[in-house]
Amino acid sequence: MKTQGRTPSTGAKIVVRSLSARSTRGVLTYGTLSFPCVLGRSGRIALKREGDGATPIGEFALREAFYRADRGGRPRLPLHVSAIRPKDGWCDAVGDRNYNRYVRHPYPQSAEHLWRQDRLYDLIVVLGCNDRPRIAGRGSAIFMHVASPGMKPTEGCVALERQHLRRLMSALRRGAKIQIMA
Repeated sequence: MKTQGRTPSTGAKIVVRSLSARSTRGVLTYGTLSFPCVLGRSGRIALKREGDGATPIGEFALREAFYRADRGGRPRLPLHVSAIRPKDGWCDAVGDRNYNRYVRHPYPQSAEHLWRQDRLYDLIVVLGCNDRPRIAGRGSAIFMHVASPGMKPTEGCVALERQHLRRLMSALRRGAKIQIMA
């Protein structure tokens, strides 16, 4: 695994490649950085559906970042960065007007809690998947976040070990995108 070298240029892509067609493991590269990553429990998929457990294939903008201030310092990256608060959430209710958007708990519809005890959301980069335009049922809360112990599959996100995610965040340049390969 490379962790030093030239800094990627403005607009460089993060590239995620799976280890095999149905693998839940992959490799994430950005310039000369290369880290193991975890994908969705159902592998990768071109046509994402809410609850399918698959990581969407495609190129996505990096929209914003969140972090748990009580568990680490503010990450440095060229995105809007917010500290997660106990009532922060992300709506995953397909028929709701705030589907695939940030919300505050208590929320009347289904919404993930961003303030989690398992530390997976201590660092989050929101991927621009199904957000412009938002299409009901085409997936929500697709993030790059901290991997679980043992690198267990995600529900459709891309996850990295904490130190690798923090290193990637510090290397990101304005305009960077993520490409999840087929």
